[in-house]
Amino acid sequence: MPIRPTRLLLLLLPALVAAWPACAEEVRTLTLDQALAIAGERNRAIALAAEFRNRAEGFYVAERAAALPRLTARGTLARGDDDLPGTPHYDRRAAALQLDQALFTWGELQAAVRAAQINLQSADERVRASRQDALREAATAFYDVLLARELNDVFSANLAQKNRRLGEARQRQAVGLATDYDVLVAEVAEANARPEVVRTANLIRSRRDRLRLVLGSDAAVDAAGSLAAEPAAPPAYDTALAVARERRPELRDLRHRLAIAGELVTVARAGDKPRLDLNGVYGREEIETPDNRNDANRWEVGLTFSWPLFDGLKTRGRVQQAKSDLAALRIDEQLLLDSVALEVRETIDRMQVAIELVRALDDTVTQADRLLRLAEKGFEYGVKIRLEVDDAELNLRQARSSLAQARRDYLVAGIDLARAMGILGEETFPGLAVSPAAPHLSTTGAN
Repeated sequence: MPIRPTRLLLLLLPALVAAWPACAEEVRTLTLDQALAIAGERNRAIALAAEFRNRAEGFYVAERAAALPRLTARGTLARGDDDLPGTPHYDRRAAALQLDQALFTWGELQAAVRAAQINLQSADERVRASRQDALREAATAFYDVLLARELNDVFSANLAQKNRRLGEARQRQAVGLATDYDVLVAEVAEANARPEVVRTANLIRSRRDRLRLVLGSDAAVDAAGSLAAEPAAPPAYDTALAVARERRPELRDLRHRLAIAGELVTVARAGDKPRLDLNGVYGREEIETPDNRNDANRWEVGLTFSWPLFDGLKTRGRVQQAKSDLAALRIDEQLLLDSVALEVRETIDRMQVAIELVRALDDTVTQADRLLRLAEKGFEYGVKIRLEVDDAELNLRQARSSLAQARRDYLVAGIDLARAMGILGEETFPGLAVSPAAPHLSTTGAN
């Protein structure tokens, strides 16, 4: 029987949808390592954190300048006149260098410099946090592309099988072994299998666009690889939490901010304390009138002592504010510790569930595939009905889809656990095996 143009178009539609991005523009296929490298270089959140680090470095330089000597050049060129009788007008010219150096500030300058230096370390932790977030987002988007492709493969295989059975039904009808009803059933089954192929083909395209957005790439990208991975047990909760308390960027940043807040209390307390400064001036001054001209070199060195005896309780108010900020940061630290502990626990649980599902579904797919072969053979010999074959196909399709989802969940859970511990994309630890490309954590024993 010749294929009608409309049916030919329907047959080619999934392939056209899947191939559309490649036809529209050149697609760059990336491995996970390449995707993570691009994310680390181009991610805008990392660039923003790097600019914050540059700002912190400028703040440190500015604060350190207060403890260094200041040398100022001054020049004066003036003309004056008095209304008093007999007082001529005069011209005054002067040039001088002035030196100012703080000698003793009751710890204010030293504390400010230390706070600015700690702020640099805080900025470094923000860069670390942004980089790990970018790696996690990129890896998740990468695995989502692989999942969409595997789901498309499952439904494409199902559609191919329906097409094959439709062809068989038409051949059997041609020789009188099948009725119009049998052909109609095969046509309906083939038509029902097509929407999922189109949907998953479109899902591949949208997931590629998501990956492209995450990577900040100008060209279209695609993911190369497989979701298949040997499940490895996650670390014990106590081990993972200990690493997270030590390496989590947000916790380290908060501890740096606590140290800064302590230094700011010292700065505030120095507001009503005495201070001592060194001052020096060296220069030359000329005064010229119509009848006379005087010029001389001038220098002066001295110490300036100042003590604000009463500032209207301004210093007391600033100290109270600084202590309140310090206490609030300590509360934030406890809240963040509780949040990190919960995140580590939930991520380990998700990883364990995914491992159990992957191991169980591996066997289920094998059994469902064997069941389908038996059902098809039984239908061929007339001992099975079409409904049993359809049930076997449905079971196999669901098992393969669930296995692909479980494998993706396992890989993403490994990424999330490495991020929760603060070690994603960084050095490995004793008992832990972590790399940016394979962020699975393994250790002996798990809670």
